Amino acid sequence: MCGALGGSAQERTGFFLDVTTQSGLDFTHVNGANGQLLLPEVIGSGGALFDYDNDGDLDVFLVQGAGGRGKGAGLSSGKETGSQGLGARLYRNELRVNADGTRTLRFRDVTEASGIVARGDGMGAATGDIDNDGCVDLYVTNLGSNQLFRNNCNGTFTDITARSGTDDPRWSTSATFVDYDQDGWLDLFVVNYVRFTPDMKRACFSAGSSRDYCNPVVYDPVPARLLHNNHDGTFSDDSERMGMTRSPGHGLGALAMDVNEDGWPDLYVANDGDPNQLWINSRGASFANDALLAGVALSRAGVPQGSMGIDAGDIDGDGDEDLFVTNLDNESNTMYLNVGKGLFEDRTVEWGVFKLGVTGFGARFVDVDNDGWLDLVAVNGAVRHLASQVQRGDPYPLKQPKLLFRNEGGRKFVDATAQAGPSFDRLEVSRGLAVGDLDNDGANDLLVFNNSGPARVLVNQAARGKHWIGLRVIDTRYRRDAVMTRVELSRRAGVMWRRVHTDGSYCSASDPRVVFGLGADGSAQTVRVHWLGGKVEEFTGLAADRYWVIEAGRPPRAM
Repeated sequence: MCGALGGSAQERTGFFLDVTTQSGLDFTHVNGANGQLLLPEVIGSGGALFDYDNDGDLDVFLVQGAGGRGKGAGLSSGKETGSQGLGARLYRNELRVNADGTRTLRFRDVTEASGIVARGDGMGAATGDIDNDGCVDLYVTNLGSNQLFRNNCNGTFTDITARSGTDDPRWSTSATFVDYDQDGWLDLFVVNYVRFTPDMKRACFSAGSSRDYCNPVVYDPVPARLLHNNHDGTFSDDSERMGMTRSPGHGLGALAMDVNEDGWPDLYVANDGDPNQLWINSRGASFANDALLAGVALSRAGVPQGSMGIDAGDIDGDGDEDLFVTNLDNESNTMYLNVGKGLFEDRTVEWGVFKLGVTGFGARFVDVDNDGWLDLVAVNGAVRHLASQVQRGDPYPLKQPKLLFRNEGGRKFVDATAQAGPSFDRLEVSRGLAVGDLDNDGANDLLVFNNSGPARVLVNQAARGKHWIGLRVIDTRYRRDAVMTRVELSRRAGVMWRRVHTDGSYCSASDPRVVFGLGADGSAQTVRVHWLGGKVEEFTGLAADRYWVIEAGRPPRAM
C-alpha cells in the first residue's frame, strides 16, 4: 500500500485514499468556457494509464481541454498548436519501495522531454503498440484533428499523425486499438460525436427558461471510423467497406469484446440519445449492427438513453462478459446481463444498480477488495445546470458524487459508496476514469479525470491483507500485450475470468494487466490462458502476491 503517503484518520477508514497532492500529480483541466455555453465544454475529458517507458509501473497521460492554450482562450476549430498554454501532460511514475515495505508514489511531469505536443481541444486517449516493437503508443482524440504519437522506445514520442493517416478532423471522443482482422497488428476504432464548429452556436434553455447547455440532438450525429493497420506505420480507412458509415450516432463510449464467443472481436458503442450499437465482426470481412437483436440497443422500457461510458466483465462468474452503460441522471445506468449466445437482458433493477440523480460517465468493473468478484465504480457529473447549485451561486453547477457498488458473491451489487471514503463524497464534474495498480501492490487504484477541475489519484485501501496474483499477458509473436486474450483461474467458489483490455470506461485507457483477487488464499495458483486463435495453455505454481509475465510456450517469469 501507499502507506508512506499518509492521509487523515478519516480518509484511512475509507476504501480509497486521495493522494493527488502528495503524489505530485499537479494537473487541472480547463475546458475553455467563456460564457457561451458551448456543448464541447462539458464533454471532455479523459486520459491514460500506461507504462510508456517499460520500467514496470504505470505512467499517466492527461488530456487538456480548450483552455490548454491559455485560460479563457475559448474553443477553437481544433487546428491551433501554438506554444502558449500547457496542453496535455505526461507524468512519469517514479515509484519507490521503502525499506519497511511501504510504497511512495511520486509523479514527475516529463511532457517537454517526451516530445508530446498536444494542444488541441482534447477529449480522450487510447493506448496500444501499433508497430509491435514492445513499446506502447498513444492516440489522442480531439474536437478537431486527432493525434497519433509513436513511442520511440527511449522515453520520447514522435507525432506521426499525418504520415500514418490516422487523423480525423471531426469531433472524436473514445477510441480503442483492436486487431479486428486477426492479422497480428492493432487496428484503430474511433468514435465520433456530433458535427460541430464553434460558429455553430445554438441557444438552448433549461426548464426554468435560463440559458443552458444544449442537448446533442440539436446537432447532426457523425459515424465512427475504423482504421486498418497496414503493418508499415500507416493506416487505411475501412469504415465504408466495413459498413460503419451507414449508421451515424452521437457516439461517446467504445469497447471491444467478443460478444458471441466466435473468436473475433466485436465493437460496442455507447450513443448519447441514439440506440447503442453492437458491431458484430464477420471474421474480419465486415461488421453488422446487431445491438437491437442482442438486447443492448435500448433500455428495458424500449427507449434509447443518453449513454456515455461502458465496461464489460464477468460479474456473475458464468464465463461470459456482461455490460454496464452509464446514462443521464433521469434514466439510471443500465446493467445488461449476458444470458448466452450473444444475447443480453436488462437486469439493472435485479442487480441493484438502479440509481437516479447522477449522470454517469467513466465506469469500470474492478475487484476493489480482492475477494475475487468484480465490483463497479462509476464517476459522475451533470451536463445541464443543476438548479440547487445554481441557487447557491456555483460558477459551474454540474457537480455530482462518485459511486461504488460492491459485488455480493455474483448475485447482486450493493451500494457501498458510503464505505468508499471522502474522495467519493466530493462533488466534482467527473468524466474519464482509468483503473490500474499504480503502486504495484496488487490492489487496483483509480485515476479520475475531472472536467474544469483537478485530476484525482485515489489509492486502494480496501484490499489490505487480501492475497492476489497479477499477470502481464504478452503475445510472444508480436511482443505486445495480448489484447482480447482471456484468462481463467479456478477456485473453490467457482472460476474467475478476466480479459486483457485497456479500453472501455469513457475517453480513457487503463492498465492492461490482469489481477485476480484471492481473498485469504495465499497458495500458489494455476491459470489457464485462452489465446486468440483457440490455443489454451496452463501455467502452474504461480506464487501469490506478485506479478508474473505470461507468454505462450515459455515459462512464466516474475516481474
